[in-house]
Amino acid sequence: MLSKEEKKEIVKKFGTGEKDSGRPEVQIAILTKRINELSSGHFSTHKKDNHSKTGLLKMVGKRRRLLRYLENKDIGRYRQIVKELDLRK
Repeated sequence: MLSKEEKKEIVKKFGTGEKDSGRPEVQIAILTKRINELSSGHFSTHKKDNHSKTGLLKMVGKRRRLLRYLENKDIGRYRQIVKELDLRK
């Protein structure tokens, strides 16, 4: 789970203002942080937690849809966010 301070830092870094949490870049960054925390921390100790695995897959799908939207909307912003977050694409 992300703390409020971590979320604020992500919004400041990727958004245009302090309260700009609706930008696709901010949403992608928050989802990436949550995905990384779940996959590295939680699933190493709880291997058979299928409910959390379902939630993880939903987050990955939502991030993929947001990335596809951003790619179609503005390829420059898409390339920048992929580079900053070190995603595979």
